[in-house]
Amino acid sequence: MDDELARRIALFRQDGRVRPEVADFVSAELGALAAEGRTVTEATAGLLTSHLMLALTRLVDSVPITGFPADPAIAAELAAHPEAVDRARSLAGRARRELGAELPESEIGFLGLHLAALATATAEEQPPAAKEQQES
Repeated sequence: MDDELARRIALFRQDGRVRPEVADFVSAELGALAAEGRTVTEATAGLLTSHLMLALTRLVDSVPITGFPADPAIAAELAAHPEAVDRARSLAGRARRELGAELPESEIGFLGLHLAALATATAEEQPPAAKEQQES
């Protein structure tokens, strides 16, 4: 995680917009993504970070998140990135166990979109030789 993204998390925590345990959870998830080789920076993961911290804080505070109707464009995008959806579901399971926050299906979908974008950004930043190694 770069300094700018760490600063985003610190600012959300300092001004009370997110609970400390949520900021810690999201920081750990971002660290895990970075350890897997994802490029986790303000540019690539800033929106993911804010969205996830705010959604989880609402749920921890017992504020319901209203689901959105199914969107065919979102469904198509998620179908093209099943690994991102799997990762989003795993993250949602950890949030349920560690924070007691039950992410609704629509939020899991949005999280999947953010994770797919992160994977795409990471792939675009890799030199050709690294991409060839990952594909083999």
